[in-house]
Amino acid sequence: MVHLFKYKNFNYIYDSGSGSLHECDDKTYDYLSYKLGKPADISRLTQGEREEIEGDLQGLKDAGLLFKEDTQSRPVKSNEVKALCIHICHDCNLRCRYCFADEGAYHSQREFMSEQTAKKAIDFLIANSGNRKVLEVDFFGGEPLMCLQTIKNVVYYAKREAAKKGKKFLFTTTTNALLLNDDAIKFFNEEMENVVLSLDGRKQVHDAIRKTVNGKGSYDLVIDNIKKFVKSRGDKHYYVRGTFTAKNLDFSNDVIFLAEQGFDSISMEPVVTDIDDLAIKEEHLPAILREYENLCDKYLEKYERGEGFNFFHFNVDLEGGPCLSKRVSACGAGNEYFSVAPNGDIYPCHQFVGDEKFKMGNVYGGKLDGDIRNTFASNCLFTRNKCGDCFARYICSGGCSANNYHFCGDMNEPYGITCEMMKKRIECGMHVLARKKALREGNGQEG
Repeated sequence: MVHLFKYKNFNYIYDSGSGSLHECDDKTYDYLSYKLGKPADISRLTQGEREEIEGDLQGLKDAGLLFKEDTQSRPVKSNEVKALCIHICHDCNLRCRYCFADEGAYHSQREFMSEQTAKKAIDFLIANSGNRKVLEVDFFGGEPLMCLQTIKNVVYYAKREAAKKGKKFLFTTTTNALLLNDDAIKFFNEEMENVVLSLDGRKQVHDAIRKTVNGKGSYDLVIDNIKKFVKSRGDKHYYVRGTFTAKNLDFSNDVIFLAEQGFDSISMEPVVTDIDDLAIKEEHLPAILREYENLCDKYLEKYERGEGFNFFHFNVDLEGGPCLSKRVSACGAGNEYFSVAPNGDIYPCHQFVGDEKFKMGNVYGGKLDGDIRNTFASNCLFTRNKCGDCFARYICSGGCSANNYHFCGDMNEPYGITCEMMKKRIECGMHVLARKKALREGNGQEG
């Protein structure tokens, strides 16, 4: 499939079959649009210009870089469990209005996972990991730092048990940073492969949503903790993760604000909620799509000044990313990846926790519901409705199963609002890719 798009004064051709991105002039763009059956005026092109363009396009086709047939690659599915999201607690020291997890309680009682249950979750992962050598655990909540000692004990236990089997664990923690003290920072830097820190951006934006239990803003309570941690982190992975809502559709300002605090690894996610005054609605899409372009321009301006940073949604890897068979597989939720609630109940992922229809078992029993697992295992890009004629399908893999289910009632029915944002982010990411390459070449750098 060939996708043509414009980014301001730039024209791009993306060939989904080969994963190739080409920049072209206006005449080539118009001519190819016409050839693809799209409205285009090519009357101004001379016969010689048409023949030259045809020759260029044929050259790309002969090289396998244009009009390459999309391959119905077989999804990669495995019965080996590779990762767990361990809900170390269903409680939180913040009361964020948009929290999909019901302010940490997951629509149930507030509770903490016992060390015994957490260790049983580790046992379950090792026992079901087959030949996998590298296993992943994400400590999640609620707020995991409310259970720091339990996390420490479980990490040390997991490392000992993995060594007996010739395996290795990679650990991640997601935290609101309220309890991110020197002890936690030292432990995270020693043991965590990645740390995700929640901060929505500008103080007024953050404080409007992310409030303490007494209803006050939390920005002043967490900003110095996050800065101290990031400064200590060195070259180890972390993300400062923000969420934008209908209240801050100018979220490019929040991303740039975060970058200017010294954070060089940033994500800014659209809210997932049905709260009316916060939810992203179809009427917001034009403003959001423009804002992604605003962010793209600001991002490149900082890059050109030598102030570049890593923005998650602009990371489009057309050459070294996952192989096609992995990209069509959708995520591994419910098949290779699971979430464990504080009582040991197992669910497909953190966004299904608490929904009894998706309860798959318990770490104390060790067995998984085969029917639910088969449903997720058979789920892939090719079962997603409406993805067949979308240029982004091999990059987004058909969207999040949980979001599709919660908004559309069907895991295979992509949520349209998310689709539109994803497509714009991908186009911006491709523009970033092209401009960075042009800048490197202009500076005499290779690649």
